Formats: sequence, C-alpha cells, structure tokens
Amino acid sequence: MRRIVLSLVGVVVILVVAGGLFWVGARQGWFGVEHDAGVIEGKTIPADVIASRMNATAAVAPQDDDTLILFGDLHVHTTLSADAYQFALPLLGGSGLHPLADACDFARYCSAVDFWSSNDHAESITPARWKLVKDAVRACQRVSGDDANPDLVSFIGFEWTQVGRTPETHFGHKNVIFRDLDDDKVSARAIAAGDPADTLVRRLAGGISPYVALRDFSHRQDYFDFNKFMAVTRAAPACDANTPSDQLPADCVEWAAGPADLVRKLFDEQKLTPLVIPHGTSWGFYTPPGTNWEKALDPTERPDKFPIIEVYSGHGNSEEYRSWSEVSIGPDGAKTCPEPTKDYLPSCWRAGEIIMERCLKANIAPDDCEKRAAKAREDYLAMGPAGHLAIPGATAEDWLDAGQCTDCFLPAFNFRPGTSVQAGLALTHFSDDGAQATRFNWGFIGSSDNHRARPGTGYKQVDRRENTEATGPSSPEWRNLILPPGASAATDLDAHSRTMTAEAVGKLPGLQVVEAERQAAFLLTGGLAAVHAANRSREAIWDALQRREIYATSGQRILLWFDAIDRTGAKTAMGGRIAANAAPTFKVRAVGAFKQKPGCPDFAKSGLDEARLNKICSGECYNPSDERSRITRIEVVKIRPQATKGEVLADLVQDRYIVHECTTDANGGCTFTFTDPDYAKDKRDALYYVKAIQEPEPMINADPLKCERDANGKCVKVHLCYGDYRSGASDCTAPAEPRAWSSPIYLDYQAGG
Repeated sequence: MRRIVLSLVGVVVILVVAGGLFWVGARQGWFGVEHDAGVIEGKTIPADVIASRMNATAAVAPQDDDTLILFGDLHVHTTLSADAYQFALPLLGGSGLHPLADACDFARYCSAVDFWSSNDHAESITPARWKLVKDAVRACQRVSGDDANPDLVSFIGFEWTQVGRTPETHFGHKNVIFRDLDDDKVSARAIAAGDPADTLVRRLAGGISPYVALRDFSHRQDYFDFNKFMAVTRAAPACDANTPSDQLPADCVEWAAGPADLVRKLFDEQKLTPLVIPHGTSWGFYTPPGTNWEKALDPTERPDKFPIIEVYSGHGNSEEYRSWSEVSIGPDGAKTCPEPTKDYLPSCWRAGEIIMERCLKANIAPDDCEKRAAKAREDYLAMGPAGHLAIPGATAEDWLDAGQCTDCFLPAFNFRPGTSVQAGLALTHFSDDGAQATRFNWGFIGSSDNHRARPGTGYKQVDRRENTEATGPSSPEWRNLILPPGASAATDLDAHSRTMTAEAVGKLPGLQVVEAERQAAFLLTGGLAAVHAANRSREAIWDALQRREIYATSGQRILLWFDAIDRTGAKTAMGGRIAANAAPTFKVRAVGAFKQKPGCPDFAKSGLDEARLNKICSGECYNPSDERSRITRIEVVKIRPQATKGEVLADLVQDRYIVHECTTDANGGCTFTFTDPDYAKDKRDALYYVKAIQEPEPMINADPLKCERDANGKCVKVHLCYGDYRSGASDCTAPAEPRAWSSPIYLDYQAGG
C-alpha cells in the first residue's frame, strides 16, 4: 500500500512539475517560433498599365502643369508590430500573420499605389528584425522594374511611438522614413520611444496566458508564437543611453525619450536626413486631455525637423480646430471639468451624469447625488485617457456622444482640438525676449495606419475587419475574460465613481486602459499621400515630399492642384512660401476620383493567383471604371498665425473662409480662382489651403455613433458598430463626402515687398 501511495505521489509530483514547466515555457515562448518576412509572389506590373494611369491624370491636368500625381501610403504596419501581432490572434478575431511580403504584394496589386513605406513600431523591432525589414523592403523594390520608371517605390521606415501620461510629457507618434535603401543611408537601428522600463512592449511582459492556449487548443501555436515574439523582444539588450548613436553597436535596441532626442540621434549623430512625420495628433484614444502643441514648438524640440504632418488616417481626421476643450486647466495646473456646449459633451461631464442617473434611481438625496457626480468628474480627469474606468460597469453605449467632435468630418475618437492640425498652424512660440517666433510649416499627407500589411486601404469601402483596425474578442466568453470586470453585463451599478492612481492604471492590461469598444466604431479605411512629382522615380517622389508639393486624401484618388500666382506671373505650388505685401491670385483645380468596379482588374489576376488575391486583398482590388465622381465644392481655409502671445486661436482659424460651389467642366473637374484683399489690410502673415469635396458615397464607420436625438438635439441613445463578434462582417457604411486637403501656401507679410 505504501508503495502505491508513493507511486501516486510521484506521479502527482511529475504532473505538477510538468505542468509548471509547461506554464513557464508557454509564457516564455519556449514552444513558439519567430516568423520571417514571407514570400513576395507578385511580379512587376506591365508597363502599359502604369502608362494608362499616368495618361488618365495628364488628360485632366491644367495645361501649364507638367508634374505627375502619384499616390502612396507612408504609414503601414505588419505583424512585426506588437499590437498588430495581438490583433492577428484568434481570440481577437484575427486572420493570422501579416508579414512584409503581404504588404509588398498588396501595394502592387490590391491597392495599386505608387509608393509605400514600412513603419512598424520601433519598440518591437530588435536588431535582427530591423535587418529583416530592410531586406524585405529591398526585395520588394527589386521587383519594381526600371529604377527610373518603377511600378512601385518602397521606403524603409519605422514608427517612434511615444505616449506620455500627462499633457506635459506627451509628444505623440512619429513616422521616420528614409529615402535610400543602402545600409549607410538608413538608421543603424529602429529607435524606440521613451525608455526600456516604460513601454507598451515591456507592459506586455507576461505575454498571452497559457490558459488561453489551453482553452483555444486548436490555435495554441498562434499563442505560443506570439509569446516567443514577445520574449525575443524583451531579451534584446538596450543600448547605452550615454553613447552617441553613431558609436553604438548594431546588436542593441536604441531609445529616444523625446522628439529632440530622436532628431539628435538621427540628424546630428548619424548624419541622416529622414522625413519625421507626426501623426495621430488629435487621437484621444491615448492623448491625455488638455494636451496642446506649445511644448512641441519650443525650439529645443527641433520643430523644423517635422516638415510634414499626417492630417487623416484610418484613426480619423485630425485637421479641424474647435474652441471647446475636454478639460479646463487653471494657471496653477488644477484641472476642472468644463460644462457641455451645444456641440460638445465632455466625457468628464458625462461621467458625472451617469453617476447622477444611478444615484437618483437608487432614491438617494439629490444633494448627495450632486456631490457624487462632482467627484465622478474629478475621478475621470485624474485618470487621463483611462477616465472611463472611473465609472464601474459603464458600457460603451452609456457614454453616448461624450468626447466626440459632432460636426467634424470623420473625426478621430475622443477628439483633442488643442493638438489638431489647424491649432498647430495657428500657434506661435515666442522667445522670452520676443525676438524669435517659431511656427510649424507643415505639408499635408494622409495615410492608412493599417496594422494588417495593407498599404492604401481606402481604395474601396469593403471588408471592415481587414481594411480598418476594428478588432475585438471573437466570442462572448473571450470578451468576459479580456474586458474590465463588470463591463460585459454592466451589473455593477453602484452610484459611486472609482478613484485610481496613474500607477495603478499603468499596471492594467492594455485593452482595459483604453476605450477599445467605442474606439472601434470610429476606425476608417484610411487616407493616401499624394505627391506632385517630376517622374515616378524614388528621387522625384522624395523631392516632392521635401518641397511639400503634396496633399492628403481620405483614401479616394482625387486629383488636386493648388497654386499662387503673384503680380509678376511667378507660380508657387502648394507647400510653398511667398514674401509679399499683397495677396497673390490663388488657382485651384480638382478632379474627382474614378468610381470603382467590383473585383480585380486583369493585370492583378495575372500577377497573383486567386487564392492570394482573396487572402491579402479580400478579393477586391483598385479597379477603376471610366467614370469619375463629381467634385461638389471647394473650401478655402485661412489661418493667421499668432502675431502676439496669447491671441485666441479661434479668432485666427477661418475654416470656411471661402466656399466655392462647383460646376463640373468637360473633363470632370472644378476650377476657380480667388484672392484675399484683407491680407494687405491686416499686415500680418497668413496661410491658405483648400479642401476639395467629392459627392457623397458610402464609407465605413462614417456615422460611428448613429445617435438618436431628442427634440433639443441631445444624443440620448447610440448604436455602435463593434470591432468584435457582435457586428460580424457588416461594413457599417454611411454616406460621407470624400475629400482632399492641399498643403498650405504660406504668405509672409513683407512691407513694401
């Protein structure tokens, strides 16, 4: 008997040890594998296809313009980004890995763009993965044919993904893109944001729980591989912070705490000249309430090294300024919740309303309920972007339209007007003695910010789950495990808010800290960067980007020209600068994008087999008809940058300075000219850009909340389109007006000039 007991004990010990080893091994990625860049399957696009594209643009261009308009996407992620890898997992309804080879084939055959760049998060790019990125982009370029007239230009890049917990420490995300492909012309390392101890990657240190692999056993290898990916990421040694970038070894991960550090490492120490492009500036998904552009304009942060900004992406529009604010910050730094306006309900205020509603329903005295509501507003503000956690059990629907810009075009979620593009252009940084004024001088682009290796996803409004970032638990069971306790059933209706410290919030899993469910309803297919280039070469595209003769679109290939003609007849294109004492004559021409046919064109079917087209393109490619959409109007925006400290931005931004209603000409375009007699009277600098508005068409998530409103116009109920199993394969489209944004033309007032 004793022998049997000992044997049973031995078996139990072995099982416990084996189970423990499995648990540890699954956590640490022992059973996973690192994946490569995949295989590029497509070949060079036939020359006649490329020529046909160029001829179609030339046929409707102004007679005095000899540039080509080329379209691309300079913000593309693959599953080399930790968040993209997470989205690809089965528990989040992911469709599997999306390697760099998929991005190459997608750009060439699915979206048929002219250029693209790889921009995975540097925080998860180890030295070995950086080599993989460079080799894969070079491989894509080798398929492109003649360097002077390639079918596709591929750029190497990475994303510096900084997120501060307070307005004072938040600078936001930047894409870094290099012109050339040679090692000595590219950063020795992808440079990460912040420091090694405080990043999203480090907070994912535990990887996916082995419980998930056991529960979803048929997909266990996917979770093992993700944990391997994270383990390799964590194991990469950090570079010495005190060693100059050009003297560091190649086998470490480099970090830059702020924009000035990033610029110093790239420009000063490595002697490189990349493009560094801010994006997502108005996304309240992670931007702390109250953030503005002021600190980024300080000359010590090197604002001159950021010549281009991403106006629009799959996360929404960051263009428009509004005078309301999500938080009021006093001279002493104290934060208070502003009252609602006709057009805006602050989320902090809605937090108080939710608690008030619960409190009164529980028959608690109104005075006590008001105190609880006031505390809820305070608790919300104290938790920054995680303020929604202040209200236990609140559902995404409970927040109604709080935090949203209700009159913006396809706005970013939880819109931050203080970091909008218009706010940045209106702001001036003055030196202490008033002798020096610093401003942003941006050119505009749009991008996708797609995390599924799909450059240029806005070519068609199809397949929301792949062509946008919409993601979420694949079943009710996974949702109950992933989201905050009580959020699934909203059973915790205690009429008290919750107080959490920033440190406590920082320890929570990522999908709990952010409003992931509500955010999914605001995710779009993304935009495009358009360049006016001398030819299709890498050098010509880069030159156009450098001189800012570029514009953004909401994904459709709208053609846009915007020039200023001075009194001598000299022409300055969009992105340019003029010193004068009188406004020039501005000339605008816009032509609508080609309407799309279903399916894929013959060249795509010849270049990729049907299985590959279905897998990476969802069976739908850029497939233009002969009919163009109509440009309905052109809106002129005028901004007068601050001339003295403290000028109110709302007085300086004229969003609809001129609205020209279009009559389509014989070539399907709209042309008009304007000038500004007030420029000479004002005797101050100004800038102008135009928005070409196209006739409405169904666009994914164009009506994100689908508000039911009462007689006073207040939103009383919302109908969200989820990123998870509840909205299924629905594309959730609604009518919207696609558009293109020109880069500004800057006028420097010069007396007597």
